[in-house]
Amino acid sequence: MADTEVSRLSRLTAILTYLQSRRLVTATVIAKKFDVSIRTVYRDLRALELAGVPILTEEGKGYKLMDGYTLPPLMLTEPEANALITAEQLVIKNKDASFVQHYTEAVNKIRSLLRNSTKDKAELLSGRIQIRQNNAGNFTSNFLSAIQLSITNFTVVKIEYRSVETAQTSFRDIESLALYSTQENWILIAWCRMRKELRSFRLDRIQKLEVTNEKFHPHDFDLEKHFEACRKNFSANP
Repeated sequence: MADTEVSRLSRLTAILTYLQSRRLVTATVIAKKFDVSIRTVYRDLRALELAGVPILTEEGKGYKLMDGYTLPPLMLTEPEANALITAEQLVIKNKDASFVQHYTEAVNKIRSLLRNSTKDKAELLSGRIQIRQNNAGNFTSNFLSAIQLSITNFTVVKIEYRSVETAQTSFRDIESLALYSTQENWILIAWCRMRKELRSFRLDRIQKLEVTNEKFHPHDFDLEKHFEACRKNFSANP
């Protein structure tokens, strides 16, 4: 088989996997991810359809796979499995207990689908990689998973929060928008109903948390634009 045919077959497989990992994706996004032209994307999608893959089109929105369609059992390459094992070692050192628990459970499910030879190599590599941070295995929070769900489900969260600056405790109703990690701390960006503005909350300062059944209206929020605004504000007020 010619190299170009092998390359295209690999790309078609990768596009199919990418489609299954997303609810909806545009041709532009596919073209950018696989570094091909829009015309090539259209040809590839047509080839998948001719091969029997049920690709649906939502006019003006993008492409998706028909509900219920699944790929054959997961087959990771050895480098992909190695990346997974390395990421697992990073996560184990994280200071949020809920994140470590759920990631470990997810990795175990993926490991169960690996070929036996790949499993053996993954086990070997797992014992040969160590991340030299948080060696004491300290957990400073247990709320990351709950907050992630509040972001994706637009549910109001009640928190008891201890201020970093004043050490005083306050009770807030917040609308979770985004998360980022810095210096081993998870930071939540949320709309604070009490302050009526965007605020940042360190997860290790949250004393108690309750995810309510109340829904909030999705905000027009972009994390990169938020960071850019923060940088400009810092430059203007050093």
